Amino acid sequence: MACERNGVAIKGNIETKFDHPDFKSRNVEIRRRLDLYANILHCVSIPTIPTRHKGIDIVLIRENTEGEYSGLEHETVKGVIESIKLVTRKNIERIARYAFEFAVINNRKKVTAVHKANIQKLGDGLFLKVCKDMAAAEYKNVEFEAMIVDNASMQLVSRPQQFDVMVMPNLYGNIISNIACGLVGGPGLVSGINVGDKFALFETGTRNTGTALTGKNSANPTAFIRAAVDMLRYLGLDADANRLSDALYATLTEQRLHTADIGGSEKTTTLIDCIMKNLSTEIEPRHVEAR
Repeated sequence: MACERNGVAIKGNIETKFDHPDFKSRNVEIRRRLDLYANILHCVSIPTIPTRHKGIDIVLIRENTEGEYSGLEHETVKGVIESIKLVTRKNIERIARYAFEFAVINNRKKVTAVHKANIQKLGDGLFLKVCKDMAAAEYKNVEFEAMIVDNASMQLVSRPQQFDVMVMPNLYGNIISNIACGLVGGPGLVSGINVGDKFALFETGTRNTGTALTGKNSANPTAFIRAAVDMLRYLGLDADANRLSDALYATLTEQRLHTADIGGSEKTTTLIDCIMKNLSTEIEPRHVEAR
């Protein structure tokens, strides 16, 4: 595939048909084939976006290749389904290490491991133990806490500012990431990074298909543009990434152009035209939130 040849790709989401049992998710298949084991979302407040909470700055790191997404399901007898959650110490260790290393490199103060080890004592118990042991043995300068997923969901919607870096298994990461995206304004704003040892894939953060918006010129392009910014930065093209990020930030906060999902009435093309105009003019570097 092209991503294997180039090492990077940017993509829109591909719809997964949930009413066809034999239909495999193309999104999951891509991540599995390329071993894109870490999914990273940066959910940060944008000043002019109407939201209940302000001052949010959370990085969510999700294991991307196993757990409930292993795809191991079968009907043992009629009416009885077995769905296997497969986890491995190897993959837990590498996602935990990715989260701690991310915190160290980016001067983040705390890592929160999200789990359900009180019920899934073996699978999530292993996840919790690996995170705890790694924190104690190798990352003593990073504050570590563990939180059960249902409590984490409640804490996230009531006081999201308490979180810094969150690391979690696959399914919990999907749920928590969507909550966090909603807190900063919705699925149209946040980009998602998928990385492995060899390849990287950039997309919108919530992986919504948005088919209901087809042909209406009303979709928010922010998340996809931020995915392009992430890709440029990954490729070491920081100057280009900063220019595009600043042009987008100015469009949202200074020109205050908002699509319907974030309280405005502008068309997709209006935002794109404004971003293009900002790119062609010299503007002052913007706040770190844009990046």
